[in-house]
Amino acid sequence: MLNANESLEFTKGLSSDDEPELWQKTLTDEIELWIDLGQMDEKRIRKACGRAKQVIIYTYHEGKAKVWRGQLAKKLQRFKNLTLIHIHAEGVEQLVKRTMQLQCNIQEGDIYLSDNDLSFTISIDINH
Repeated sequence: MLNANESLEFTKGLSSDDEPELWQKTLTDEIELWIDLGQMDEKRIRKACGRAKQVIIYTYHEGKAKVWRGQLAKKLQRFKNLTLIHIHAEGVEQLVKRTMQLQCNIQEGDIYLSDNDLSFTISIDINH
C-alpha cells in the first residue's frame, strides 16, 4: 500500500536469489524499487542495493526484527539506498480471508485497514 504504483510487480520472491518479493522496473528494465519482506541476510541486501535504485525491507515480527537490526546495524549504514520499515500490525491477520475487499487509508504515517466488519490501525517505523 505504501509503495502502490501501476508498475510494481510480484516476482518469484524468496524462491529466487536474484529477485525480491516485489519490484518496480523502468521501461529499460532497470530496477527502480526492490521490496523484500522479513530479515534478509547481508549478502542479499548487498546484492539488492547494488542492483536497485531504492531498496525497502519490511519487517514485521517485533522481537526478531529488533535482534536482526541490532546484529546488522553497522553493516547496513553503508547502504544509502536502503530503507527499513517495521510494521506494527498485531491482529490484522483477522482480515485475511479467501475473498477480501479491503479499504485502506494512509494518514500521517498510520495505515487504516478495514473490511465490512473489522478495522485496524497499522503503524510503521521507518529507518533510513
